[in-house]
Amino acid sequence: MKKKLSLLLLVVATLFTACKEKEPEATFAVNTQTDANGYEYETVSNDPTGLRLYTLKNGLKVYLSQNKTEPKIQTFIPVRAGSVYDPADNTGLAHYLEHMMFKGTDEFGTQDWAAEKVLLDSISNLYEAHKAEQDPEKKKAIYKQIDETSVAASQISIANEYDKMISSLGAEGTNAWTWHEETVYVNKIPSNGLDKWLHVESERFSQVVLRIFHTELEAVYEEFNRSQDSDFRRAAFALNKALFPTHPYGQQTTIGTSEHLKNPSMVAINNYFNTYYVPNNMAVILVGDLEFDETIQKVDKAFGNFKYQEVTHPERPVEAAMTAPAEVEVFGPENERVNIAFRSQGIGSEDEIKLMLVDMILNNSTAGLIDLNLNQKQMVQGAGSYTTFLNDYGMHQFYGNPKSGQSLEEVKDLILGQIEEVKKGNFEDWLIDAVINDLKLNEIRQYENTNGVAYQYVKAFTQFQDWKDRISMFEKMKKVTKQELVDFANAFYTNNYAVVYKRQGETKDLVKVENPGITPIELNRGKKSEFVQGFDKMTSPDLQPEFVDYDKAIQTSTLENGLSMAYIPNTTNDLAELNLIFDMGNDHNKKLGLAAGYLEYLGTHEKTPEEVSKDFYKLGVNYGVRTGSDRTTIYVSGLRENLGKGLALLEDLWANAQADQETWDKYVLKIAKGRQDTKANKGQIMWRGLFSYGEFGENSRLRDIYTIEELKAMDSKEMVAEIKNLKGYQHRLFYYGKDLNQATEALAAHHQIDGELKAYPNPKTYERKETGGNVYFVDYDMVQAEMLFLSKGDTFDPSKMAATRLFNTYFGSGLSSIVFQEIRESKSLAYSAFSAYGAADKAGEPDYTYAYVGTQANKLNQAVDAMMELMENMPEAQENFEAAKASTLKKLAAERTTKSRIFWSYEGLKKRGLTQNNKEEIYNTIKNMSFDDLKGFFNENIKGGDYDVMVVGNKKDVDVNALSRLGKVQELDVDYLFNYEKPAPIKD
Repeated sequence: MKKKLSLLLLVVATLFTACKEKEPEATFAVNTQTDANGYEYETVSNDPTGLRLYTLKNGLKVYLSQNKTEPKIQTFIPVRAGSVYDPADNTGLAHYLEHMMFKGTDEFGTQDWAAEKVLLDSISNLYEAHKAEQDPEKKKAIYKQIDETSVAASQISIANEYDKMISSLGAEGTNAWTWHEETVYVNKIPSNGLDKWLHVESERFSQVVLRIFHTELEAVYEEFNRSQDSDFRRAAFALNKALFPTHPYGQQTTIGTSEHLKNPSMVAINNYFNTYYVPNNMAVILVGDLEFDETIQKVDKAFGNFKYQEVTHPERPVEAAMTAPAEVEVFGPENERVNIAFRSQGIGSEDEIKLMLVDMILNNSTAGLIDLNLNQKQMVQGAGSYTTFLNDYGMHQFYGNPKSGQSLEEVKDLILGQIEEVKKGNFEDWLIDAVINDLKLNEIRQYENTNGVAYQYVKAFTQFQDWKDRISMFEKMKKVTKQELVDFANAFYTNNYAVVYKRQGETKDLVKVENPGITPIELNRGKKSEFVQGFDKMTSPDLQPEFVDYDKAIQTSTLENGLSMAYIPNTTNDLAELNLIFDMGNDHNKKLGLAAGYLEYLGTHEKTPEEVSKDFYKLGVNYGVRTGSDRTTIYVSGLRENLGKGLALLEDLWANAQADQETWDKYVLKIAKGRQDTKANKGQIMWRGLFSYGEFGENSRLRDIYTIEELKAMDSKEMVAEIKNLKGYQHRLFYYGKDLNQATEALAAHHQIDGELKAYPNPKTYERKETGGNVYFVDYDMVQAEMLFLSKGDTFDPSKMAATRLFNTYFGSGLSSIVFQEIRESKSLAYSAFSAYGAADKAGEPDYTYAYVGTQANKLNQAVDAMMELMENMPEAQENFEAAKASTLKKLAAERTTKSRIFWSYEGLKKRGLTQNNKEEIYNTIKNMSFDDLKGFFNENIKGGDYDVMVVGNKKDVDVNALSRLGKVQELDVDYLFNYEKPAPIKD
């Protein structure tokens, strides 16, 4: 039972009393208090997040919440400024401004601001002339001037000083996003770096400087190309456009139009920043290891001098009522899919609460009407729903993937049929209460995570919501009766929806442009602005690393039935999980994964499959079977008080599952359709198909599959027997929860062992091939081309783990890494480019070096040359090395392995042949490493590697012959790649 992310991110409410019957109604009073330093703040009674909400004198909102699980602080800086505020002739502006906010100010990112400003002003004027010019040849001439002036300006600028400073703190997840009404900037920092983070961010948000503009603009255009290559995104754009025929939600995409991206206005971007990036339109959100009183003082010192400025958000059009469904078709290479969306009122409306309830009644991943009537009965390949609420409007969205031979119209009708069941009241009375409890259970899981809490604050701020209204939502839900919900459904679900049929076919209206021929800009790696020099002199409190002693952290015991059990106490909440671990997977028996998937569609001799799902859902407990190559885990998880009952349900299903040949036959057809969908997805082709082929060639786990005809010939009883027989093999247990006695009693009562447990059969082995001299190409209808270099290295050696971690930070990952700077920042050859040395996760297996580039097809040859040059000759940048080293050490110092992750991290350690935690050794090794050590690691493990090259692209655009200089080019058919059968020809 997997919960939908949209609901996890939208719902806030009370915690542990959530799942008890007849709980008293919670009260949510807003309290205004004053701290020891005179700062006023608001709290809300019964707030599970413990929020203190401050408002500085300049209007800046500050959201603070404590979580002492690890010495880190999740930070968000949201601005109420998104793509709906883009000028109609400059769409994509808000998003592009987000990119430019990483380029620095007049204080950092420059060696000489006065000299640089003259050039940047000139570039701005040239862009205005470029935007106004209509003659193509004259536009090219102006762009050449922009390119020349930009190269001159780059000799003064310093690339990536922001990321160098933030990385030096040990920050993680440095990024940002832009959506309809928000732009949000993200970091997760060690708590001892708060002062320095505030110092940088207060400077960053004081102004925007549009330096390194045209290369970043080309990177954004590559991001636009990625959206063109995503059928999912193009279908979403089409759905919004149909649902909102006048509102910017549907008429302006966040990424913008090609025409506007190629004709930007730096003047318009500056105006946008000056209008919306003001303190009373922004917030600072900090959740984690902090002290309230001293933190608000620091935030005020950093941001309190920003000037208040009145903000008027533009009025948006009001949509007319929909009188008939709007239907649209989208074509592309990916699998077919239908999307339906009903337009509702926006955030905070009565629609919101009732739609969330209806949504979960239809699709809660376990016992909803769509779950039981469509998915479990295999009436469709897959279907589901989710809600989205924005400031002006909301949407109840549905999706459905067809079975083989099923039309999208049929899938649409089946989904709409489940809505009709709600309108008729054809759902059980207990389901509303169960849904509310399920949402509360999800909340408990969400609030373990600082990111989850902080994201809720982001949504409250950007959507102008009082925190009290968000956390009182469940109380409002509990007051909704079944009849009120039925009445609402009948009034709401009429013709207020749009449908997008995403069909397979040639992609229409793709925009393909010339390579602009950008001259590489200077990066000036060895330079530092005065601001950065001052930043480097700032000191932070020491943060000492902590290393888990697995022997002490994991309690072990032997049960009366002889099974060993590992135990880690849950000291956070009342959730628990029990895992039955079999060190046997698909390598031992490749029917195991098939049988595990089949189990979810089965009932027992006393219960239908639907009744089994409902029983689990009522308890607030879910079960599952995870099958990998060398391990199978059967688990139950959820409310601790009901875990024993959940185990009893699982054991009953395990022992008494009833085979059903018709269900098996449908399951086989589902597998067949899944294979067809897989080979239509370029991500699957690259990261599963080609990656596996590069490692193993023909003899791989991926290709070692049963044919559909073989699956059809199997007896369903045989597959049920596979699951039932699993219990007779050796296994062990892991419990994470509060009450060990409760778990052992439940196991004694329900997990009976009959006789001596069997040893595992010998696993099948798959030999990895040598790499080098091969180019594997798959033709795919797309604008970009994606390329992956793969080189097999030496057998895993734990002594290399320290150098591996430092090398990856320095060379291949992050905004200030060598690969990012050279491929994207300097040469603007890709939106996405990275490289890594991948240490094997199992003793005796080889390490791999890999490098990836995704770029417009007509830049591919340049990108190949740039990447191969880096893989052969690692640039030596001492400043970058020192920053990478500091970043890596601080990340290690702030890392804490907690909760159930302690057990699973130890399992990973043992798999690598280690018995003790080696993180302290890694930390100390990195601490003593010099650049010469890193260079030695590069020369021994990366330089001169024998690479196979995997390419996915449109054969019409990719110069396949040019790829031959990298090796023997072999065009692979996707059916061969995955070892799928060729589809039978369609007969008249």
